[in-house]
Amino acid sequence: MTAGTASRTGWVWHELYGWHDTGRAAGYVLGAPGVQPFAHFESAESKTRFASLVEVSGLREQLTEIRPRAASVEDLLRVHDAAHVDRIREESRRQHGGDMGDGSSPFGWNGYEVGALAAGGAIEAVRAVADGSVDNAYALVRPPGHHAVRESGMGFCMFANVAVAIEAVRASHGLERFAVIDWDVHHGNGTEAIYADDPDVLTVSIHQDRNYPIDTGDAGVHGAGAAAGSIVNVALPPGSGNGAYRAAFERVVLPSVAAFKPDMIIVACGYDASAADPLSAMMLTSSTYREMTRSLVELAGAVCGGRLAMSHEGGYSPVYVPFCGLAVVEALSGIDSGIADPYEADWAAWAGQELQPHQGRVIELVRGQLSLSTE
Repeated sequence: MTAGTASRTGWVWHELYGWHDTGRAAGYVLGAPGVQPFAHFESAESKTRFASLVEVSGLREQLTEIRPRAASVEDLLRVHDAAHVDRIREESRRQHGGDMGDGSSPFGWNGYEVGALAAGGAIEAVRAVADGSVDNAYALVRPPGHHAVRESGMGFCMFANVAVAIEAVRASHGLERFAVIDWDVHHGNGTEAIYADDPDVLTVSIHQDRNYPIDTGDAGVHGAGAAAGSIVNVALPPGSGNGAYRAAFERVVLPSVAAFKPDMIIVACGYDASAADPLSAMMLTSSTYREMTRSLVELAGAVCGGRLAMSHEGGYSPVYVPFCGLAVVEALSGIDSGIADPYEADWAAWAGQELQPHQGRVIELVRGQLSLSTE
């Protein structure tokens, strides 16, 4: 293992995150004629294997352990309706658990406790960055959170982990302005909806156009009233790869965040835009996740005292998520574990990885609207 300019990087992981039970399903279909039961896409495998690779690479011992705690009811109610919190708690007592709210996001017995621990893990990561205990942090939590809205969970998400963390730190540390960058392949509709009227939270989502949810994430949505310009959506066409994401980051994401001048940057960090993911039609490789992270470390150093935290979201390839995640944690920490991505050379050479003209037009359309989000 070699180290360059290493930072103090916090690391959140708890064994219970792997115990979140999504049951049996054919991907996300829970019982339908002719559908043989299989494994739910949102299984523990991609997360536990990510944690394992960080451990066996030797990187884990170079990170600062942040112990998660369960988010309190008070923490959750800063963001969610009491009826949602109460329903999840009640269904968690059932032997077979319940559903987060959309009929395809199951959880097992004790699901509330795991969900509260996930939100609490995000809180502790953001809090450690806010109080200077670490320079930056990665919260490998489960279940994810960026689709959850105030009144309900959805899209495999129980509680809005990032929003819960923001509101906890607002209450305890006095930070006010946050930029949330969501590079999960699915639109960060929950975070966007929660902060649609808040001019002090910028939400930037770079996602596959009309993947999930199919009716949100349009580039024409910018926020309204006092929060006009606080929403930026880059809805990339299916088939976008490394070139499109790097161009979108350079031309849209970085300038919009720089102009916003947040007190902290938080990333809703999903890996389901990767070339191996079963729930997307994108082509990212680990090198692009590494480069996006490096650029954010640099930007955070320039605009908000280096304060940068990441909370894990989607990513459903047990084989490839670990290598994408390792690249991100290496970039956060400035440490090279010496573990190479064995898929990078093949997948980065695929036709179409370069920025395509139709992808560039989408990016330029959003870039042309940046005055709406940077005033």
